[in-house]
Amino acid sequence: MLNLHIKDYKMTDIQIYNKLHFLKPSLKKEVSDFIDHLLSKHKTTTKNKKPKFGSAKGRFKMSADFDEPLEDFKEYMS
Repeated sequence: MLNLHIKDYKMTDIQIYNKLHFLKPSLKKEVSDFIDHLLSKHKTTTKNKKPKFGSAKGRFKMSADFDEPLEDFKEYMS
């Protein structure tokens, strides 16, 4: 057995695949089910939070003439 701390050891995809390759089909099914479980567990804990309406209030200020026509477009406006 390796004498490494779990947090210090990172498996690559190839290492995982090599281990999976030698398992019996029934154990491969278990591994697949466990991966599905981990994916679904992770999906529910990392939902995208929608911003609350008005949460940016006071964070930026628009100039008083924001809605006024721009000088650059005067020739197109007449």
